[in-house]
Amino acid sequence: MKQISTRFSIAVHILSLIAVSPNECTGDFIAGSVNTNPVIIRRIMGMLKKAGLVEVRPGVGGASLLQSPEEITLLDVYHAVNVIEDNQLFRLHEDPNIRCPVGRNIEAALQTELSEAQAAMENRLAQTKLADLIVRFR
Repeated sequence: MKQISTRFSIAVHILSLIAVSPNECTGDFIAGSVNTNPVIIRRIMGMLKKAGLVEVRPGVGGASLLQSPEEITLLDVYHAVNVIEDNQLFRLHEDPNIRCPVGRNIEAALQTELSEAQAAMENRLAQTKLADLIVRFR
C-alpha cells in the first residue's frame, strides 16, 4: 500500500522549526532536527519558497516565514508540497474487468465516497493553523 508522501510532515516540521527557532534555521540545523539528508530539506524548502511560505537567505543561509504561523494552515502546506497527484488523494486500480458486475461499477461506486473523504480531510487541514501546532512544542 502506498502512503501519502512524507513531504507533508517534513514541511510542517520545517515551518514549525523556523517559527520556534528563527535565528538558527540553516539547512544543516533543519536537517539535524528532521534527521534526514540536507538535500531533502533543500528540495522541500524550494517547494515552500515557491508557495510563498518561506524566504531562504543565500550565502550564510537561514530561512524565515513569509507569513505568520497564525496565517499558515496545514492545507497551505499540503498544497505547497504536492502531496497528491492530479488533485486526487485516492487512486483506484486500473483496468478492472468490465465483464464483472463489480469491476464494471467499482469506480463509480467508490468515487463519491473517496471524494467526500478527501474533502473532509482537506477541510480539517484548513482549520488547523501552524500556530496551533507550535504551542504543543513548548
